[in-house]
Amino acid sequence: MDLIGGCRAFVGVSETGSFTRGAAAAGIPQSVASRRIAALERHLGERLFDRSARRAGLTPFGRDMLPSAQRLVRLADAMEQDAKRARLRPLRVAVPETCTTRALAELDAEARAYDMFLEFRPAAPGDRAELVRDHDVRAAVTAVPAEDGTWTVPLGVAGATRLHPGPVHLETLRVGRHGRLPRRRVWLQPEDDVPHVRDRLMRVRDAVGLQPAQVAVADSLTGAAADVLGSGDLLLCSTAQARELGLHWRPLGELRLARGYAVTAVLGADGERLRTRLWDAVAQCLGAEVPGDGRTGGGAADRTGGGAADGAADRTEHGATGKAGRG
Repeated sequence: MDLIGGCRAFVGVSETGSFTRGAAAAGIPQSVASRRIAALERHLGERLFDRSARRAGLTPFGRDMLPSAQRLVRLADAMEQDAKRARLRPLRVAVPETCTTRALAELDAEARAYDMFLEFRPAAPGDRAELVRDHDVRAAVTAVPAEDGTWTVPLGVAGATRLHPGPVHLETLRVGRHGRLPRRRVWLQPEDDVPHVRDRLMRVRDAVGLQPAQVAVADSLTGAAADVLGSGDLLLCSTAQARELGLHWRPLGELRLARGYAVTAVLGADGERLRTRLWDAVAQCLGAEVPGDGRTGGGAADRTGGGAADGAADRTEHGATGKAGRG
Protein backbone atom coordinates (compact mmCIF):
# COMPACT_ATOMS: atom_id res chain seq x y z
CA MET A 1 0.00 0.00 0.00
CA ASP A 2 0.91 3.70 -0.26
CA LEU A 3 1.92 4.19 3.38
CA ILE A 4 2.95 7.83 2.98
CA GLY A 5 -0.17 8.70 0.99
CA GLY A 6 -2.33 7.04 3.61
CA CYS A 7 -0.59 8.92 6.42
CA ARG A 8 -1.03 12.23 4.56
CA ALA A 9 -4.76 11.62 4.29
CA PHE A 10 -4.91 10.47 7.93
CA VAL A 11 -3.07 13.58 9.19
CA GLY A 12 -5.14 15.92 7.00
CA VAL A 13 -8.49 14.53 8.17
CA SER A 14 -7.42 14.38 11.82
CA GLU A 15 -6.26 18.02 11.81
CA THR A 16 -9.43 19.36 10.15
CA GLY A 17 -11.96 16.99 11.67
CA SER A 18 -13.54 16.46 8.24
CA PHE A 19 -12.94 14.00 5.41
CA THR A 20 -13.85 16.73 2.91
CA ARG A 21 -11.54 19.40 4.33
CA GLY A 22 -8.82 16.87 5.13
CA ALA A 23 -8.81 15.61 1.55
CA ALA A 24 -8.55 19.19 0.29
CA ALA A 25 -5.63 19.83 2.64
CA ALA A 26 -3.89 16.73 1.27
CA GLY A 27 -4.60 17.87 -2.30
CA ILE A 28 -6.66 14.79 -3.22
CA PRO A 29 -10.37 14.04 -3.83
CA GLN A 30 -12.45 12.96 -0.81
CA SER A 31 -13.04 9.52 -2.32
CA VAL A 32 -9.28 8.98 -2.65
CA ALA A 33 -8.69 10.13 0.95
CA SER A 34 -11.36 7.71 2.19
CA ARG A 35 -9.84 4.80 0.27
CA ARG A 36 -6.32 5.58 1.49
CA ILE A 37 -7.41 5.84 5.13
CA ALA A 38 -9.37 2.58 4.85
CA ALA A 39 -6.29 0.89 3.37
CA LEU A 40 -4.12 2.31 6.17
CA GLU A 41 -6.57 0.99 8.78
CA ARG A 42 -6.45 -2.47 7.20
CA HIS A 43 -2.64 -2.29 7.12
CA LEU A 44 -2.41 -1.27 10.79
CA GLY A 45 -5.21 -3.60 11.94
CA GLU A 46 -7.39 -1.05 13.78
CA ARG A 47 -9.82 1.78 13.08
CA LEU A 48 -8.30 5.27 13.10
CA PHE A 49 -11.56 7.25 13.02
CA ASP A 50 -14.94 6.87 14.70
CA ARG A 51 -17.28 7.15 11.74
CA SER A 52 -20.47 7.04 13.83
CA ALA A 53 -20.29 10.75 14.66
CA ARG A 54 -20.79 13.64 12.22
CA ARG A 55 -17.27 14.87 12.91
CA ALA A 56 -14.32 12.67 11.95
CA GLY A 57 -13.11 11.93 15.45
CA LEU A 58 -10.06 9.86 16.25
CA THR A 59 -10.35 6.53 18.00
CA PRO A 60 -7.98 5.88 20.93
CA PHE A 61 -5.84 3.86 18.49
CA GLY A 62 -5.94 6.76 16.03
CA ARG A 63 -4.75 9.20 18.70
CA ASP A 64 -1.86 6.89 19.53
CA MET A 65 -0.85 6.57 15.86
CA LEU A 66 -1.19 10.26 14.91
CA PRO A 67 2.25 11.43 16.17
CA SER A 68 4.02 8.70 14.18
CA ALA A 69 2.00 9.54 11.07
CA GLN A 70 2.85 13.23 11.46
CA ARG A 71 6.57 12.42 11.76
CA LEU A 72 6.43 10.24 8.65
CA VAL A 73 4.70 12.99 6.64
CA ARG A 74 7.27 15.57 7.80
CA LEU A 75 10.12 13.25 6.83
CA ALA A 76 8.55 12.66 3.41
CA ASP A 77 8.17 16.42 2.88
CA ALA A 78 11.79 16.97 3.92
CA MET A 79 12.94 14.24 1.54
CA GLU A 80 11.09 15.86 -1.35
CA GLN A 81 12.73 19.19 -0.56
CA ASP A 82 16.15 17.54 -0.35
CA ALA A 83 15.54 15.87 -3.72
CA LYS A 84 14.59 19.21 -5.27
CA ARG A 85 17.74 20.87 -3.94
CA ALA A 86 19.85 17.95 -5.17
CA ARG A 87 18.37 18.29 -8.66
CA LEU A 88 19.21 21.98 -8.65
CA ARG A 89 22.74 21.45 -7.32
CA PRO A 90 25.15 22.69 -9.99
CA LEU A 91 27.10 20.11 -11.93
CA ARG A 92 30.68 21.36 -11.68
CA VAL A 93 32.51 20.73 -14.94
CA ALA A 94 36.18 21.34 -15.74
CA VAL A 95 36.40 22.85 -19.22
CA PRO A 96 39.17 24.03 -21.57
CA GLU A 97 40.44 27.52 -20.92
CA THR A 98 39.77 28.24 -24.59
CA CYS A 99 35.99 28.27 -24.05
CA THR A 100 34.66 31.83 -24.14
CA THR A 101 32.31 33.30 -21.56
CA ARG A 102 29.56 33.59 -24.20
CA ALA A 103 29.98 29.97 -25.28
CA LEU A 104 29.84 28.72 -21.68
CA ALA A 105 26.77 30.84 -20.97
CA GLU A 106 25.02 29.34 -24.00
CA LEU A 107 25.98 25.83 -22.86
CA ASP A 108 24.59 26.55 -19.38
CA ALA A 109 21.38 27.94 -20.87
CA GLU A 110 20.94 24.82 -23.00
CA ALA A 111 21.52 22.60 -19.96
CA ARG A 112 18.79 24.37 -17.99
CA ALA A 113 16.24 23.16 -20.53
CA TYR A 114 17.04 19.67 -19.17
CA ASP A 115 16.92 20.81 -15.50
CA MET A 116 20.73 20.74 -15.37
CA PHE A 117 22.61 23.62 -13.78
CA LEU A 118 26.27 23.79 -14.75
CA GLU A 119 29.16 25.46 -12.95
CA PHE A 120 32.40 25.75 -14.90
CA ARG A 121 36.01 25.38 -13.81
CA PRO A 122 38.40 26.39 -16.63
CA ALA A 123 41.63 24.40 -16.39
CA ALA A 124 44.62 23.28 -18.42
CA PRO A 125 44.49 19.91 -20.24
CA GLY A 126 46.67 18.10 -17.73
CA ASP A 127 44.62 19.33 -14.77
CA ARG A 128 41.07 18.54 -15.85
CA ALA A 129 41.08 14.75 -15.36
CA GLU A 130 42.90 15.19 -12.05
CA LEU A 131 40.16 17.52 -10.82
CA VAL A 132 37.67 14.69 -11.40
CA ARG A 133 39.87 12.15 -9.61
CA ASP A 134 40.14 14.50 -6.63
CA HIS A 135 36.36 15.12 -6.71
CA ASP A 136 36.93 18.86 -7.06
CA VAL A 137 34.53 18.67 -10.01
CA ARG A 138 31.92 16.10 -10.99
CA ALA A 139 32.90 15.96 -14.65
CA ALA A 140 35.55 17.23 -17.06
CA VAL A 141 35.94 17.75 -20.79
CA THR A 142 39.29 16.04 -21.22
CA ALA A 143 41.86 16.17 -24.03
CA VAL A 144 42.28 12.92 -25.98
CA PRO A 145 43.65 12.01 -29.43
CA ALA A 146 41.23 13.11 -32.13
CA GLU A 147 40.47 9.53 -33.19
CA ASP A 148 39.29 8.76 -29.63
CA GLY A 149 37.30 11.94 -29.14
CA THR A 150 33.59 12.47 -28.71
CA TRP A 151 34.19 15.93 -30.21
CA THR A 152 36.89 16.93 -32.71
CA VAL A 153 38.26 20.43 -33.33
CA PRO A 154 40.37 20.83 -36.52
CA LEU A 155 43.46 22.97 -36.10
CA GLY A 156 45.39 25.17 -38.49
CA VAL A 157 47.51 28.29 -38.26
CA ALA A 158 46.41 31.91 -38.19
CA GLY A 159 48.24 35.19 -38.61
CA ALA A 160 47.58 38.89 -38.31
CA THR A 161 48.16 39.50 -42.04
CA ARG A 162 46.20 37.92 -44.85
CA LEU A 163 47.68 34.60 -45.89
CA HIS A 164 47.98 33.25 -49.41
CA PRO A 165 45.16 30.93 -50.52
CA GLY A 166 45.55 27.27 -49.71
CA PRO A 167 47.29 25.42 -46.90
CA VAL A 168 50.31 26.87 -45.09
CA HIS A 169 53.39 24.63 -45.37
CA LEU A 170 55.76 24.84 -42.44
CA GLU A 171 58.76 24.46 -44.75
CA THR A 172 58.07 27.98 -46.07
CA LEU A 173 58.98 29.32 -42.61
CA ARG A 174 62.53 28.01 -42.96
CA VAL A 175 65.18 30.70 -42.48
CA GLY A 176 67.29 31.27 -45.56
CA ARG A 177 70.92 30.23 -45.74
CA HIS A 178 72.11 33.76 -45.05
CA GLY A 179 69.51 34.39 -42.38
CA ARG A 180 68.20 37.52 -44.11
CA LEU A 181 64.52 36.66 -43.69
CA PRO A 182 62.92 37.25 -40.29
CA ARG A 183 62.48 34.08 -38.32
CA ARG A 184 58.75 33.39 -38.13
CA ARG A 185 57.42 31.14 -35.39
CA VAL A 186 54.39 28.97 -34.83
CA TRP A 187 52.99 29.37 -31.34
CA LEU A 188 51.16 26.59 -29.53
CA GLN A 189 48.74 27.64 -26.82
CA PRO A 190 48.63 25.68 -23.54
CA GLU A 191 45.49 23.81 -24.67
CA ASP A 192 47.56 22.17 -27.42
CA ASP A 193 50.52 21.30 -25.20
CA VAL A 194 49.52 17.62 -25.31
CA PRO A 195 51.47 14.78 -26.96
CA HIS A 196 48.96 14.01 -29.73
CA VAL A 197 49.23 17.62 -30.98
CA ARG A 198 52.59 18.96 -29.78
CA ASP A 199 54.75 15.95 -30.62
CA ARG A 200 53.33 15.52 -34.12
CA LEU A 201 53.96 19.17 -34.91
CA MET A 202 57.50 19.00 -33.51
CA ARG A 203 58.27 16.00 -35.74
CA VAL A 204 57.19 17.96 -38.79
CA ARG A 205 59.25 20.95 -37.61
CA ASP A 206 62.34 18.77 -37.51
CA ALA A 207 61.52 17.05 -40.80
CA VAL A 208 61.25 20.29 -42.78
CA GLY A 209 64.36 21.86 -41.21
CA LEU A 210 62.89 24.55 -38.95
CA GLN A 211 64.92 25.72 -36.00
CA PRO A 212 63.72 24.35 -32.63
CA ALA A 213 62.57 27.78 -31.43
CA GLN A 214 60.34 28.23 -34.47
CA VAL A 215 57.66 25.98 -32.98
CA ALA A 216 57.16 26.87 -29.34
CA VAL A 217 54.59 26.52 -26.57
CA ALA A 218 53.38 29.85 -25.17
CA ASP A 219 52.66 30.43 -21.50
CA SER A 220 49.12 31.57 -22.30
CA LEU A 221 46.77 32.10 -25.21
CA THR A 222 46.84 35.84 -24.52
CA GLY A 223 50.65 35.92 -24.75
CA ALA A 224 50.68 33.84 -27.94
CA ALA A 225 48.03 36.06 -29.54
CA ALA A 226 50.02 39.17 -28.60
CA ASP A 227 53.13 37.78 -30.29
CA VAL A 228 51.16 36.96 -33.43
CA LEU A 229 49.39 40.33 -33.59
CA GLY A 230 52.70 42.16 -33.36
CA SER A 231 54.68 40.13 -35.93
CA GLY A 232 54.50 37.67 -38.79
CA ASP A 233 54.24 34.74 -36.36
CA LEU A 234 51.44 32.21 -36.59
CA LEU A 235 49.14 30.74 -33.94
CA LEU A 236 48.05 27.11 -33.97
CA CYS A 237 44.31 27.40 -33.33
CA SER A 238 40.79 26.54 -34.41
CA THR A 239 38.76 28.58 -36.87
CA ALA A 240 36.53 29.78 -34.04
CA GLN A 241 39.52 31.13 -32.12
CA ALA A 242 40.94 32.78 -35.23
CA ARG A 243 37.66 34.57 -35.82
CA GLU A 244 37.45 35.67 -32.18
CA LEU A 245 41.00 37.07 -32.32
CA GLY A 246 40.56 38.69 -35.74
CA LEU A 247 43.23 36.48 -37.35
CA HIS A 248 43.42 34.94 -40.82
CA TRP A 249 43.24 31.15 -40.67
CA ARG A 250 44.56 28.44 -42.99
CA PRO A 251 44.97 24.66 -42.65
CA LEU A 252 48.43 23.16 -42.39
CA GLY A 253 49.90 21.66 -45.54
CA GLU A 254 52.03 18.86 -44.14
CA LEU A 255 49.64 17.23 -41.70
CA ARG A 256 46.20 17.29 -40.22
CA LEU A 257 45.97 18.26 -36.59
CA ALA A 258 42.89 18.25 -34.40
CA ARG A 259 41.98 18.45 -30.75
CA GLY A 260 39.98 15.54 -29.45
CA TYR A 261 37.70 15.83 -26.43
CA ALA A 262 35.91 13.28 -24.27
CA VAL A 263 34.04 13.37 -20.96
CA THR A 264 35.31 11.98 -17.68
CA ALA A 265 32.84 12.00 -14.79
CA VAL A 266 32.56 10.79 -11.21
CA LEU A 267 29.10 9.41 -11.98
CA GLY A 268 28.40 7.73 -15.28
CA ALA A 269 24.98 9.42 -15.50
CA ASP A 270 26.58 12.90 -15.45
CA GLY A 271 28.96 11.98 -18.25
CA GLU A 272 26.15 10.44 -20.31
CA ARG A 273 24.02 13.57 -20.05
CA LEU A 274 26.89 15.72 -21.29
CA ARG A 275 27.65 13.33 -24.15
CA THR A 276 24.05 12.92 -25.32
CA ARG A 277 21.64 15.67 -24.29
CA LEU A 278 24.26 18.42 -24.54
CA TRP A 279 26.37 17.07 -27.43
CA ASP A 280 25.57 19.96 -29.78
CA ALA A 281 25.96 22.63 -27.09
CA VAL A 282 29.34 21.26 -25.98
CA ALA A 283 30.45 21.05 -29.63
CA GLN A 284 29.51 24.70 -30.12
CA CYS A 285 31.41 25.65 -26.96
CA LEU A 286 34.55 23.83 -28.11
CA GLY A 287 34.35 24.97 -31.72
CA ALA A 288 34.10 21.31 -32.72
CA GLU A 289 33.08 19.67 -35.96
CA VAL A 290 29.35 19.07 -36.35
CA PRO A 291 28.77 16.08 -38.66
CA GLY A 292 26.47 16.49 -41.60
CA ASP A 293 26.50 20.25 -42.09
CA GLY A 294 30.04 20.89 -43.24
CA ARG A 295 30.94 23.28 -40.47
CA THR A 296 32.43 23.37 -37.00
CA GLY A 297 30.50 24.21 -33.89
CA GLY A 298 32.32 27.52 -33.68
CA GLY A 299 31.62 28.42 -37.29
CA ALA A 300 34.15 27.20 -39.82
CA ALA A 301 33.45 29.76 -42.51
CA ASP A 302 35.23 32.65 -40.84
CA ARG A 303 35.83 36.01 -42.42
CA THR A 304 39.30 35.05 -43.67
CA GLY A 305 38.04 32.37 -46.01
CA GLY A 306 39.64 29.72 -43.83
CA GLY A 307 37.99 26.47 -42.92
CA ALA A 308 38.62 22.97 -41.67
CA ALA A 309 41.59 21.14 -43.11
CA ASP A 310 40.72 20.46 -46.74
CA GLY A 311 42.04 16.94 -47.07
CA ALA A 312 45.79 17.60 -47.09
CA ALA A 313 47.42 14.26 -46.36
CA ASP A 314 49.76 13.79 -43.46
CA ARG A 315 52.62 13.41 -45.91
CA THR A 316 55.52 14.54 -43.76
CA GLU A 317 54.91 11.91 -41.09
CA HIS A 318 54.94 9.30 -43.83
CA GLY A 319 58.27 10.47 -45.23
CA ALA A 320 57.35 13.10 -47.82
CA THR A 321 57.07 16.86 -47.42
CA GLY A 322 54.26 18.57 -49.36
CA LYS A 323 55.34 21.32 -51.74
CA ALA A 324 52.08 22.75 -53.02
CA GLY A 325 50.80 26.00 -51.55
CA ARG A 326 52.76 28.60 -49.68
CA GLY A 327 51.99 30.53 -46.50
